[in-house]
Amino acid sequence: MLPQEIIRKKRNKENLSKEEIDFFIKGVTDGSIMDAQTAALTMAIFLNKLNNEEKVNLTSAMRDSGDVLHWHGFNGPIVDKHSSGGVGDKVSLMLAPMIAACGGYVPMISGRGLGHTGGTLDKFDSIPGYRTMPDNDLFYKTVKEVGCAIIGQTGNLAPADKKIYAIRDVCGTVESVDLITASILSKKLAAGLDCLVMDLKCGNGAFMDNLEDGRTLAHSIVNVANGAGTKTKAVLTDMNQVLGRNVGNALEVAEAVEYLQGKNVDSRLHQITMELCAELLIISKLAQDLNEAKQKLEKALSSGKALEIFARMVSALDGPIDFVENYEQYLPKAKVIKPLFAKKSGYVAEMQTRNIGLSIIGLKGGRIRSDQKLDYATGYSEFCQIGDWVDGKKPLCFIHAQTEEDWQAAAQDLLSNIRISEEKPNLGSPIIEKIS
Repeated sequence: MLPQEIIRKKRNKENLSKEEIDFFIKGVTDGSIMDAQTAALTMAIFLNKLNNEEKVNLTSAMRDSGDVLHWHGFNGPIVDKHSSGGVGDKVSLMLAPMIAACGGYVPMISGRGLGHTGGTLDKFDSIPGYRTMPDNDLFYKTVKEVGCAIIGQTGNLAPADKKIYAIRDVCGTVESVDLITASILSKKLAAGLDCLVMDLKCGNGAFMDNLEDGRTLAHSIVNVANGAGTKTKAVLTDMNQVLGRNVGNALEVAEAVEYLQGKNVDSRLHQITMELCAELLIISKLAQDLNEAKQKLEKALSSGKALEIFARMVSALDGPIDFVENYEQYLPKAKVIKPLFAKKSGYVAEMQTRNIGLSIIGLKGGRIRSDQKLDYATGYSEFCQIGDWVDGKKPLCFIHAQTEEDWQAAAQDLLSNIRISEEKPNLGSPIIEKIS
C-alpha cells in the first residue's frame, strides 16, 4: 500500500478499508509515514468525513497502536467516565469511589487542564505525595485492592493519538467530530474498559457551546464505542455556569471531600454526579434500573463507604493516610482570601463561564504554557449559582489569590462576566439529554 493513494482515496470521498486504516496508523506510529501525509489525511477526513465503520476501524487502530490494558482476576466490571471538560467540574473525584463502593472497578486515566477547563490530574497534584503517574504495577494493584485509581496517561497508551493530535493542532483540523471521536475513545478503550459513560458538556463554559454540536458528538462517540465493543452511553449536561461551589485545583478537591462527607453538597453538582454514576451502574449491570442505581449510590454515600474508598485510593498512591480527616491542613492555601460583592443587589441571572475559567489562568491556577508550574491554592470558593440572591451580605464568591493585585484583577474579571437581574431567572435541569 502507498500512503498517498490512501490520502487520494479519502480526498475523492471514497471509503477506506480496515486494512488501509491499519496500514496508515501503523506508519504514523513507527514514523514511516511523514507528518505532511498525516496532515493531508486528517484534512481529507475533516472535509469529507468518515462513515461509522471507518470511525470504528480508525479508533480501534489508534487504540491498538500501543499498550492495551487487560484486567484479569477482577470480580466486577471495569468501567469509567469521561468528561469533555468544563469549569468547576470535579465529578470524577466523587464518581470513581462511588462506583467502586457499588462493586465496579474504575481505572480512570485523566488529563491536565486544557484552555479554560480544569484538569483532574492538576487537582490531584494539589494533594501532597499523591502519585498521578505511577507505574503500571501500582496502578493495577490500587484498582484491584481499592476499587479505583485516578492517574495520568501512561507512556505507551494510544501513541498514534499523540502524534495525530499534535498535527491536527497546527493544521486546522481539531474540530473534526470524526477525529475527536477517535482521539477520545482510542485512549479510553486502551484502558481495557467494559463500560463507559460520556459526560458531554454543552453551554458557554464548554468546548461545544451549542446543543446541536454536542448531540452530534455524543451520537458519534456512542456508536463508535459500542461498535468497538465497549458498552457506552452519553449524557449531555449543562455548562452555562460553574459546576459546584468551588473552582480551582485544591479548592475543588476540598469540595469533593466534603461532598463525600455529606457536607455543603451543591444540588446541581449532586444531580449530575448521581445521574452519571447511575447510568454507569445500569449499563454495567450493577443495577437494573435508575431507582435501584440511585438507592445503591445513596447508601454508598450515607454509609461512608465511598469516602473510605477515596481515602484508601489517596493513601495507596502515596498521599497522606489521614487526608480525608485533615484535608484542610494538607491542601495549600492562598495568602489573600476575601469576598467579592456585586455592585448591586439582585439575582444571579447569567455568567460567561468560559471567561471565568480563563480568569483562573490569571491567578496562575491554569496554564499558558504546557510546562508551566501551577499555583494549586488559587481560585474561587462559595461561588454563586444562577438563581442565587446576592447583596451586601451574600457575596458572589470568595477569591483566593496570592497578591492583592491578583485579587483585584480576578475581581474585575468576575464582575464583568456575571450579570445580576432584579427578576429571578427560570432554572432548567442540568441534565439535558441521554443518548444510548
